[in-house]
Formats: sequence, C-alpha cells, structure tokens
Amino acid sequence: MKYRTLGKTGLKVSEVGFGAWGIGGNAYGNSYGPTDDKTSLEAVEKALELGCNFFDTADAYGHGHSEDLIGQALKGCRDDVIIATKVGADFYHDPPRMSFGPDYLSFAVDKSCERLQTNYVDLYQLHNPPIQLLRSGKIFEGLERLVESGKIRHYGVSIHDPEEGLLAMKNGRPAAIQVVFNILRQEARNKLFQIAVANNVGIIAREPLSNGFLTGKFNADSAFPKGDIRFNFPRDYFHALIKAAHQLKILETKSRTLAQASLRFILDHKEVSTVIPGAKSTQQIEEDLQASDIPSLTGEDLLRIRILREQGFA
Repeated sequence: MKYRTLGKTGLKVSEVGFGAWGIGGNAYGNSYGPTDDKTSLEAVEKALELGCNFFDTADAYGHGHSEDLIGQALKGCRDDVIIATKVGADFYHDPPRMSFGPDYLSFAVDKSCERLQTNYVDLYQLHNPPIQLLRSGKIFEGLERLVESGKIRHYGVSIHDPEEGLLAMKNGRPAAIQVVFNILRQEARNKLFQIAVANNVGIIAREPLSNGFLTGKFNADSAFPKGDIRFNFPRDYFHALIKAAHQLKILETKSRTLAQASLRFILDHKEVSTVIPGAKSTQQIEEDLQASDIPSLTGEDLLRIRILREQGFA
C-alpha cells in the first residue's frame, strides 16, 4: 500500500481507503443491499491488515450502523487510523430531514463519536449540502467551532457537482473535498482539481466504481432488492452503465480486473489523495487495495478510454 498526503491536513492516508456506505446494511434503505455484520467486520479488519488506514463512513449509513461497525473493528488502534465521517442527514427526527445548523452539528458529532468509540473525528464532512448554503458560507461557522473545541481535527464537504466544491473553497476553509470521480464521470478533474491543488485541499474520489457497475459483474438481467439505491435507477441509465462497463472490459488483463483498472485510472491523477471504493467482504477489499500496487494505465489504455467516451460507449 502506498500513501499520499491529504491536502493541508498533513495526514498520510492510504491511496485506497475503505468506503463504508455498503456495510451500513439495508434496514433503512439507501444502501447497497443486505449485509452480514460478521462479514463486514472481517472486511474492515482485512483492510487494516493490508495497510489501509483511511476509513470513510457517514452517520446516515444504516442510521449509525456503519459507524458502529467501524468503531468495533478499529477499537484499540485509534492512533493508527484516520476516520472520516459525514453529517447532514438528520435521521433522529421523523420524518428524516437535512440539517446543518451549528447546534445540530455539535449534537451529531457527539453521537458519531459514541458509535465510533472515539473522542474526536479526523475529518468531518458536510454530506451533500444544498448549494445555497455553500453560497452563503455560514454553514462553515459550526464546523470552525468544532475544530476549536477539538471534537474534529479537520472538516470538508462531500459533493456531486464540482461547482459545489469551488463554492466551499471560496466561502470556507475545507481541508478536503470528496467528489464523484471515475472513468464515466470525469468533470471534476478540470477546474475543481486545479483550484484544490492551488489551495492545498485534498481530493477524495467517491463512487470510484460507479455504484459497483465498473466491477463488470452485472448484466442486463441483474436485479437489486428494494432499499438498494440501484433498485430505483431508471432503466435507460441502468442499461447505459451496463453497456459502458461491457465496453471497458478491454481494460482487463491477466494481472488486473476491471475494478482494479478503474481504481488505477483514478490513482493516476496525482491530485487525488485517496479513493474510497465500497466493500462488504474480504474478497472485495483485497481486490480493491491491490490497485495501489499495480502499474499505471498505459497511454494505449487511456486512448481507448477516451475513444469510448467520445463514442458514448456505443
């Protein structure tokens, strides 16, 4: 496992981190299907054993269940790991709502710390905050207070639209920006990456395997259970992802899988501090973490990707 510096934090993070959305389970939907806690704990422990030191979760994943599991698995090695979690999806009230006020942030971080069995969070991230709040900048005041109190070491934002990351850097002082970036969605790598590097802000690549489709393990007959976010994907979008993954299987070789090639593509961008594929088993984490040690994609590989993108994966 190789390591990179997470922006201005100075923290050395494993190039491939552990994305803990999936292990939150399917009890409350918004998931990646059913899980087994024993298997999930084994996956986290295997990641740690193989050199992964960056674990990214959120309080919303399984309404705290993902954090619970991370806390259990990492108990006793807190000083050796970097824990990132997220806030904003208030599931404590019925119905659930979005909440980013300073009082709520203080309440939620305490709850997260209880589940994570720690007294501080290394990186506390706003979870898909509305763009109007990022424009005002007031959303960051509560986070600054948490840094001053010692409850969090650094803060960041987890976003979809690169424009949201630009606003966060303009109106706040995020240490890291977690943004969707993968072979199929590359819009973040232009202006956002450039400005982040200029401001010494770390980039965390989320959804690196495009919700699992870039594993190449699904086909047109694949089905997902209710609660799995992919259950509600429009059929044309679902088939487009299947088609793209099928075309990208040209990246598979005897020494790497499509998933590993997809992760390597991201790691070949020096602006990225870490990539966080989701994993629910030791087999998945072993495959994912190997991407740190395989050779970079060749110029021919990159040309093939570019041509396929230009052709719309037709």
